[in-house]
Amino acid sequence: MNVIAEFFLFLKSRKRFWLLPLVLFLLMIGLLIVLVQGSALAPFIYTLF
Repeated sequence: MNVIAEFFLFLKSRKRFWLLPLVLFLLMIGLLIVLVQGSALAPFIYTLF
C-alpha cells in the first residue's frame, strides 16, 4: 500500500495526472489476463495481443 501512496504523491507533486489513466489501463489489462487465464476465453484474449 505504501507504493500506491507514494505514486499518488508523485502525481500530485509533479503534476503528472496524465499517467493515472495509463497505469489504470495497464492494471486492468493485467487483471483481465490473470482472471481469464484458466477459462475457455483464454485463446480469444491472447489473439488480441
